[in-house]
Amino acid sequence: MTQTAHTSTSPGKRMLSEQVYAHLRNAIMRGDHAPGDALKPQDLAREQGVSLAVVREALVRLVGEGLADRLHNRGFAVPAFSDRRWQEIAEARRTIEPVMLRMSIERGDVDWEARVRAAHHRLARTPAYAPEEGEFYSEAWSEVHRDFHRTLLEGCGNPVLLETFDRMWTASELARRWSAHRDPDRDGVDEHRRLEEAALARDADTAAEVLAEHLTLTAAGLTL
Repeated sequence: MTQTAHTSTSPGKRMLSEQVYAHLRNAIMRGDHAPGDALKPQDLAREQGVSLAVVREALVRLVGEGLADRLHNRGFAVPAFSDRRWQEIAEARRTIEPVMLRMSIERGDVDWEARVRAAHHRLARTPAYAPEEGEFYSEAWSEVHRDFHRTLLEGCGNPVLLETFDRMWTASELARRWSAHRDPDRDGVDEHRRLEEAALARDADTAAEVLAEHLTLTAAGLTL
């Protein structure tokens, strides 16, 4: 009897936790919480009308994604601009992704070329900003942006490397949004066009160079 009651309430609790997690994640990504801001479980629980346990569960999940820090005896906070992890992630991406792109250019077939072209077309045609989503890039643009970069690398044919890309992308997405916000004059459209052109021309040296520069500029935007 007790087991039945527990089973019947678990899905609802999980759904509530998922909703709170999604709300907090979107708020951090939108810039509602500035870098270094405290994320106080008591305040968040009151705002969302949920228990402390539900909020803490969501915050722990955000910590696992690199979107929040767990502070020793001081609760939770949004990571800071100066956090060393952003530069470490950028270094890792600059080390791995140009190599993957070279492999894609070497191994990618005509279908890969078509997918790269289509992914860039979607990126170029998707509005970068949605007024209702705040000052950062829109969720729709962010999704096609990720799809373009991943499609470029999918030609490498190595699922382990692609899983590594996925983890690094998730870990760096918040920093990328901050960087773009701090460096609004950067010409990302041209950078993506050059990436597509070099990849489809099978010019591995130029493509790798453009990608490394692209990633370097993102990291540099955090130190402006």
